[in-house]
Amino acid sequence: MLSLKRRTFKEAAFDQANNLLMLAICFATLYPIWYVLVNSFNDGNDAMRGGIYWWPRMFSLDSYKAVFANDGIMLAMGITVAKTLVGTVVHVFFTAMVAYAFSRRELIGRPIYMVIGTITLFFSGGLIPYYLLIRDLGLLDSFWVYIIPAMFSFFDLIIFLSFFREIPDALEEAAKIDGANDFKIFYQIILPVSMPVVATIALFHGVYQWNDYFTGMIYINKSELQPIQTYLYRVVAQSSSNQMVAATTGSIAKTVSSQSIKLATMVVTTLPIVIAYPFLQKYFVKGFMIGSIKG
Repeated sequence: MLSLKRRTFKEAAFDQANNLLMLAICFATLYPIWYVLVNSFNDGNDAMRGGIYWWPRMFSLDSYKAVFANDGIMLAMGITVAKTLVGTVVHVFFTAMVAYAFSRRELIGRPIYMVIGTITLFFSGGLIPYYLLIRDLGLLDSFWVYIIPAMFSFFDLIIFLSFFREIPDALEEAAKIDGANDFKIFYQIILPVSMPVVATIALFHGVYQWNDYFTGMIYINKSELQPIQTYLYRVVAQSSSNQMVAATTGSIAKTVSSQSIKLATMVVTTLPIVIAYPFLQKYFVKGFMIGSIKG
């Protein structure tokens, strides 16, 4: 009886220690976001004094007014929305179509293709050869540099493949008896019954497209084609925030600073995906479980 109580006490202590550890990790993760948010809503000049940790000392929306008054950030937001929508649809459709072909046992050379695709998960040609390829394809300073190179992902193909292998062969056999070809089977049977994995891959790639700043930084020189994350990089790492402050007129100019402009821009660029992610997380979990449980 004593040993049972002692074990129970150890388990309770272990649980409490885990709870404290998880709370510390959550705080370390969330507080930097809260700090940025609080300081972005504070008067810019007052925030330069420091000492703002939990609540705005002088609440002000002027930094956000200065951000939204800038035409560049709204254009960058439009580019980001467009490339996220177009890129996600193209990526899901193309990757699903290739994965369906890989799921066919009669595909000639399938083992070789799988080996080649697996190698690409661990090795790449490097940035310089990739840049030269993008240049030779004529995709520099083009909107399609966001879409075409990201049309296919072998990692996403593996997820699709795991799901497609669970689809009963009887569905396809019945469709072939009715005279359907492979394209009709894919469009009218495979895709409709694969909505869980389609939603999962769409969320994976949509988050990637929204957060991608590197493509715009390396392959785009035209400011009108840069996405919002690249714009954020310019604001934080370069002198764009000082230029926005200089361009601000009226009473707003007296209450903003380069630092407050940076913080407000960070909130504007990250808030949409931060709000959407908790509602979409269940699809990520479901996607990871695809193919792991049978029956």
